[in-house]
Amino acid sequence: MCRAALESEGNTAKAKGINDGIVYLMVIPYVLVGLVCFAVYKMYQKKIKV
Repeated sequence: MCRAALESEGNTAKAKGINDGIVYLMVIPYVLVGLVCFAVYKMYQKKIKV
């Protein structure tokens, strides 16, 4: 439905905005997983040193 609306109008600015939003939504889970992995790594390193 979004594709049909974007193709029919020929508005490239709106299509670029939609693409940027999709990329933004795709990146968030990777950042969250990375932060969790980093926190686990730091906790593991702290546990080894003690």
